[in-house]
Amino acid sequence: MVLEPVKIGSLTCIPLHPTFGAEIRGVDFSVRPLPDNVIKDIVTAQHKFGVTVYRNTGLNDQSHVAFSYQLGELEMCPKLNGPNQPPRFSEPELFDAGNTDMEGNIIKKNSRSKGNALWHTNSKWWKLIDIVQDSSFNQRRSKYSLLLAHMIPAKGGDTMYADVRTAYKDLPQSKKDELKDLVVCHNLWHSRKVAAPEEFKDATEYEMSQKPPAYHKLVQAGPDGRETLFIAAHAEYIVGKPREEGQKLIKELLEHCIQPQYTLAVKWSTPGDLVFWDNRITMHRATPFSDQMEKRDMRRTTVFDDSPTAYGVEPSTLMPL
Repeated sequence: MVLEPVKIGSLTCIPLHPTFGAEIRGVDFSVRPLPDNVIKDIVTAQHKFGVTVYRNTGLNDQSHVAFSYQLGELEMCPKLNGPNQPPRFSEPELFDAGNTDMEGNIIKKNSRSKGNALWHTNSKWWKLIDIVQDSSFNQRRSKYSLLLAHMIPAKGGDTMYADVRTAYKDLPQSKKDELKDLVVCHNLWHSRKVAAPEEFKDATEYEMSQKPPAYHKLVQAGPDGRETLFIAAHAEYIVGKPREEGQKLIKELLEHCIQPQYTLAVKWSTPGDLVFWDNRITMHRATPFSDQMEKRDMRRTTVFDDSPTAYGVEPSTLMPL
């Protein structure tokens, strides 16, 4: 199917999928800061497509962060390995989403640091433990993620996305009624334990203090008002349901969302490519590559959500398990 380009202000949007995703042309990232009207067009395109791709931007760490601040307040990268953990990057807003360590070497298989890489890149496409909505484990969830390529493998390492808005729309009404008022516990240490059980058998007291679980409604309104699911791999259990029953429902919903009609793959072409997505209406993961042979250096900024439901549900208001 050939999809016609869409004009949004000064931007030309080339759709990548019938329901979401577009490659965006017409932004000159050498202009810093970008004019307000361009930012407005970028946000409009983002809300329409959910995933937007900008090729060969010329951005570096500093300009990546500066552009991201034009979109809202940024999350700081937490020091999960201890308060004295040295930063990998000079900008504290940058998250490491690659497979290299502080010295730029490939992370070894037996390293505790591999947890992040594992639930972003695994040996099977769309394995359910790898499908994430960035920072859903935070009390204040994220809105946008902006991932910039610095080094890409020769083969593989694409990023796959799922259109959760359309997946929710296609559910039968009886299922929507069942999901309407449910609250989900999102836990970073749950997803890491599932992805790398030998390294993350138990989170340390310090780790738990830095990233305690968060609670968010399962069904939420997206930026365009359309209802969507807020779920993915950090979802540990459903409040008020027996663990096994809740996890079965989470698995059922994830399997529904990752059907081929709801997914697309974005191929990274060159360092400087930027992919920008909305975590409230999409899920994502990286596809396999030779992660012990090739480097994949990807750096992400994360924009906090500022919607009425950004802060989730206060745990004290929830019924006990």
